[in-house]
Amino acid sequence: MRISVMSVMVNDQARALKFYTEVLGFVLKVDVPVGAGGERWLTVVAPDALEGTQILLEPLGFPPARVYQKALFDAGIPAASFGVDDCQAEHDRMVKLGVTFKTPPTAMGPVTVAVFEDTCGNLIQMAQMM
Repeated sequence: MRISVMSVMVNDQARALKFYTEVLGFVLKVDVPVGAGGERWLTVVAPDALEGTQILLEPLGFPPARVYQKALFDAGIPAASFGVDDCQAEHDRMVKLGVTFKTPPTAMGPVTVAVFEDTCGNLIQMAQMM
């Protein structure tokens, strides 16, 4: 077993694609229309792992998903965690791009983490292993 696709529910797929590619640096992997409402099977991958795990930018078409996403956000719980080589450098770069951070880089034993908003209804954690 291995993870091939993981979902991040987003309230706007176009805005999510822009943020996840232009700000976070992922690259578009798959963009296929699905359904009559304009939804897409929209995935991105890390630029150094084009055949690696895909992140599905999943539309919030299922009403309970909206409640769940908001509950996570309101509780300060990240929807996903992404690894970085240098948490402070990524934080500084992203702040210059206007990203809102809920938690600045914080050392927690063998890991440094920061939490930011993805502009699509989620908190995302980035983590640097020491």
